[in-house]
Amino acid sequence: MFLIVHAKPKAKRERVVKLDDAVFEVAVREAPRDGKANKRIQELLAAYLQVPVGRLRLIKGATTRRKIFELQD
Repeated sequence: MFLIVHAKPKAKRERVVKLDDAVFEVAVREAPRDGKANKRIQELLAAYLQVPVGRLRLIKGATTRRKIFELQD
């Protein structure tokens, strides 16, 4: 299953908002440097979905705000 994520780095408050079945908005405090924001987005999304972090893999969008994650079985 693929998940589309709209990232909001350097936010005041961390949150995950489900916009549609597979579309999320994730706000994180980290700046988009050295993959830190991507890692935190992955952690928050995994916690929201109640799955291990290892089941989420960033497929596309490592350097953009629009990201595609794969939720592996």
